[in-house]
Amino acid sequence: MTAAELFILFGGIGLFLYGMSIMSTGLRSACGEKLQAMLAKATKNRVVSVFAGVGVTVLVQSSSATDMMVIGFVSSGLMTLVQAIGVIMGANIGTTITAQITAFNIGTIAPMILFVGSVACLFMKQKTVKDIGKVVLGFGMLFEGIALMKSAIAPLADTAGFRSFVDSLDNPALLVIFGVLFTALLQSSSSSTVIFQAFAIEGLIGYNEAVYLIIGAAIGAVTPNLLASLTSNRAGKRCAMLNLLFNLMRAALIIAIINIFPGALGFIISLSPNDIGRQIANTHTLSALVSVICLLPVSGLIVKLSERIIPVTEAEKKRSEEKQLVYLNQGQIDKLPLVMTIGLARREIARMGHISIGNLQLSLESFFETDSAKQQQVMETENNVDELTHQIAEKLVELRTTNMTPKYMNTLYRMIQIVDDLERVSDHAENIAEYAQTLIEKRAVISDVAIEELKRLSQATMNSMNEALEIFELEKYEQIPEQLALEEEVDDIVEEITQKHVERLMSEQCDPRGGVIFNDMAIDLERCSDHAVRIATGMSEYANA
Repeated sequence: MTAAELFILFGGIGLFLYGMSIMSTGLRSACGEKLQAMLAKATKNRVVSVFAGVGVTVLVQSSSATDMMVIGFVSSGLMTLVQAIGVIMGANIGTTITAQITAFNIGTIAPMILFVGSVACLFMKQKTVKDIGKVVLGFGMLFEGIALMKSAIAPLADTAGFRSFVDSLDNPALLVIFGVLFTALLQSSSSSTVIFQAFAIEGLIGYNEAVYLIIGAAIGAVTPNLLASLTSNRAGKRCAMLNLLFNLMRAALIIAIINIFPGALGFIISLSPNDIGRQIANTHTLSALVSVICLLPVSGLIVKLSERIIPVTEAEKKRSEEKQLVYLNQGQIDKLPLVMTIGLARREIARMGHISIGNLQLSLESFFETDSAKQQQVMETENNVDELTHQIAEKLVELRTTNMTPKYMNTLYRMIQIVDDLERVSDHAENIAEYAQTLIEKRAVISDVAIEELKRLSQATMNSMNEALEIFELEKYEQIPEQLALEEEVDDIVEEITQKHVERLMSEQCDPRGGVIFNDMAIDLERCSDHAVRIATGMSEYANA
């Protein structure tokens, strides 16, 4: 193989990979956040999760992208492992569409596809049309890349060295290992499968060798997710392990089937006897379908195995319990007397309040201690608070549909407002935790004097929050004047330290980058105190009614 042919081969691979990326980007941009919403709404019904995984992967043309979204959802608590494994299985089916598409020999019209896509991207003004143009452009690059690869690898069939290398891979185990390593290198099973498909079409490898290479490619496809999980929490790592376990079991299952029932491959060949490219595409798709059909019924065991390999800690159990309803989760709650229902709702909201205010305290600790572990915990707790907010509000709205007096209707409305205030407090906690990271990233500095001022403001804010929750939880409305005094104290501190902060900036005693964070944090804490007043006084009118 000459240097020119080698350059063409690498150029074809590069064009193919870039085309895949462009096509995926265009599809994701055209669909907006609907793709993530599709995954986030995947229900506990594993079959529905499988179809969600198929749909999203067909659209983004990347099982790795789908799996990484799933890892993110599992890490943030928006998706359980039971849901995740269904989506992962679906992604393995959806990713086979690429080989099905490339099995069509449309390389001759690829230049025209490139032209149409380029015109849409460069000259159209509408965003949707531009996004579709990216998809078309990527599609054309994909086929043009395949055409270049085919033209470059054709001479390899007459190369003794390459023939010798291919002959050395006659062992199925070596073929699987090569498929794993090659796919791990490319970071894409779709890409490696298409390349193996091109090799087979040009006569470099036979159908049987391609089958084992595809099996290895499915395992190697997990590499990007394993790497991505290194920076995620234990739940994310567990999700990546789940993906690896499924693909290892899938490989073992398919190898067992083709060895126990050798006629299975003959059947696939008979579907398109004179088209090895289509045979490989069909093998890729059918192996994924068979694997999902066989392994979906035992997916619960795969989940348990991943949890055994990466055990669930007590801290994780606690965070999982945090986002579950406790008092409003009782059956037939709408059949209880209204007084009892209101009491249970109050206890549920108070429980959420302790979690939200505790998160604010933790965020302050993460800021002043520059503790990255606490910052991460704040983010996870914030997700739990968001989930609780949704569940509590949903329950309260359901209760309002019953026959209630205006007094109780107003009470539930006030409770929904308090839930929203508590959720906003946790949002501010997340902001504060992010400020610590921003200080590190921007190498900003906050002076010792400013830090002490923020600590004083933080303490006053926490006093205000704790007092507000006590008033709400125990109905100590006689303490509202004290709450208002605490809120006024916070306002006074903010006014005082803001003025001093401006003076330090004017005299260049303060780093402007750190000064921005100082100002933002003071605003967040002041707003928390404002929420505290609404939490304390929100139900007082009902108490006096």
